[in-house]
Amino acid sequence: MEGELWDLTDAAGTPVGRTHRRGDPDFPKGFFHVIAAVCVVREDGLVLITRRAAVKDYPLTWEFPAGSALEGETSRQAAVRELAEETGLRAEEEALVPVGRVVEAEALLDLYVVRGLGDLTLSLDPEEVADSTWVPLAEVFRRCDDERMARPWIDRLQLLGERLVELTR
Repeated sequence: MEGELWDLTDAAGTPVGRTHRRGDPDFPKGFFHVIAAVCVVREDGLVLITRRAAVKDYPLTWEFPAGSALEGETSRQAAVRELAEETGLRAEEEALVPVGRVVEAEALLDLYVVRGLGDLTLSLDPEEVADSTWVPLAEVFRRCDDERMARPWIDRLQLLGERLVELTR
């Protein structure tokens, strides 16, 4: 959300003791903030994707639940919090299996897979999420091909897709 504080990190993801307020201009060159995302896998192998709210960047495109780590949060803590805030689903940090990290211009994107969540009843945050659906992972890649996934996710899945396929089998 506008105004939240992010820890700045180096390229390895180590906090450097400085913060940046979301929305402030002039993100410091050479630093990053952490974004954490979760691919939830149901027992039948389907994965959860969410549709971004119309008021967000990349409106009404699809993605995995994700968001920026707040000041003092680890990537795993951010992943658990964002998943709960956006979808109502609860996961334990220890249940998150890392897929990998993508280094972007100002962010380090960490993608995790989680399985075995008990209650899969969704409670979507309408300020963040317009819709959700459970799909085979192959459908996620089809949505990349026809640009229905948010642009950053198309690039991220080109880098992490093979590993994601392995971890969701």
